[in-house]
Amino acid sequence: LYTKTSEAKKLGLVGWVRNTAAGTVQGRIQGPGDQVRQMQEWLKTTGSPQSRIVQAQFTNEQKIQALDFTDFQVVRT
Repeated sequence: LYTKTSEAKKLGLVGWVRNTAAGTVQGRIQGPGDQVRQMQEWLKTTGSPQSRIVQAQFTNEQKIQALDFTDFQVVRT
C-alpha cells in the first residue's frame, strides 16, 4: 500500500501525520517549498488508498531556517 509516509519520503520531506478522533488527518510537513507543495497536492487529490478526501486545509505555513525532524512518520495515538 502506498501511504502518506511513502509519498513524503519519496519527496524528501520530514515531519509527521496522525489521524484524529474526528476522522481527519493533521500533521507537520517540512522540506523544500516545491516538494511541500507537491505533497499538499497529493494529499488534496490522491491520499492513502483507503482515504476519502472531502477537503484539505493547510495552515501555519512558514519559512524555517532548519528542519525540526529527521524523518517522516505516522504517529499512532
